Amino acid sequence: MRIAYISLHWPRTRNSGVGKKIQSQIAAWNTMGHKARLFMHTSQHEPQSELIESDTFFYAANGKIKTEINRIKAMNRMIAAIRNFRPDLIYLRYGIYVYPAHLLMDIAPVVEEINTNDLTQHEELGGIYSLYNRLTRGIFLRNIRGLITVSRELAVSPAFASYRKPTRIIANGVDLKSFAQLPPASNEIPRLVFIGNPGCLWHGVDKLVTLAKLIPDVHLDIVGYSELPEHEPLPENITLHGYLAVQEYRNVLAYADVAISSLALHRVQLEEASPLKSRECLAFGLPLIVSYIDTDLDHLNFDFLLKIPNKEDNIQTHARAIRDFAWRMRGSRVDRNQVLRLDQANKEIDRIQFFSEILNPE
Repeated sequence: MRIAYISLHWPRTRNSGVGKKIQSQIAAWNTMGHKARLFMHTSQHEPQSELIESDTFFYAANGKIKTEINRIKAMNRMIAAIRNFRPDLIYLRYGIYVYPAHLLMDIAPVVEEINTNDLTQHEELGGIYSLYNRLTRGIFLRNIRGLITVSRELAVSPAFASYRKPTRIIANGVDLKSFAQLPPASNEIPRLVFIGNPGCLWHGVDKLVTLAKLIPDVHLDIVGYSELPEHEPLPENITLHGYLAVQEYRNVLAYADVAISSLALHRVQLEEASPLKSRECLAFGLPLIVSYIDTDLDHLNFDFLLKIPNKEDNIQTHARAIRDFAWRMRGSRVDRNQVLRLDQANKEIDRIQFFSEILNPE
């Protein structure tokens, strides 16, 4: 099977969770004997040396109108390259429609990967882009041949289910063999670690500041933020590490006892998720605090998971439980055998099977 993997609008870097996921997906498909290639349509925000391997179609971001013209030109170049590749199937990671991306449907059957509810998340882009997305999203969703969602919640959401497409639920995974388990930390007081990015409302980084104030005998390391000016002065038990590459944040994780995943999915009207960074932390061996339904793990009871409600006041109501969990997990690591269900390789077998069903319906 020849598979064209398409990423729209964003540079996929070697250090990003999405970049690593795409790399492991394509590597798994090629290992299975298929011919897969990534076609990346992206603005020029990152040095090309930082990008994952792909056929890359850059466009310059220079004001709204000029940027859209440049996006269209880059999309035309990419469509021509995909035609020359002659794929049997196109795998499209959801992105806002850009003209003339609908021509992809003329090249091969398209399966779209859904990672979030775009109707709510894209509101953060502002009124113009949010309205544009609402008006154009059906161009893809009406004409694709199948959907793969990363959660059950997205699969049944009217935002996608109303299009009545064959759908497979495959949660996010990681290539476990790429993450050597870290030895246990040896801290006098527990260290909690959070990895995120500024501007992501659902991360709930403001809640970490509240948590630090409520449990002063636990230290919090926050990766991805170099400052939190709206919360100054920060509690003394918070350390901000700023943006770190993989090896750098691995060093921070090595000193941590417990990881914290996103704390505010309720702010984007979601209850279920499978965040890539949470899977990396589990692969490294860190116990985890989650405040949502994890697609792979929620039905299981593990000592290394602390589940708290997905509510605005979840820190206020569960600070004591978090504190007790951190002290209980101090010096502990997760048994790799307990997280094998997160491995990317098994998930890609399921994905390829779905591709085959789309290409050869009964």
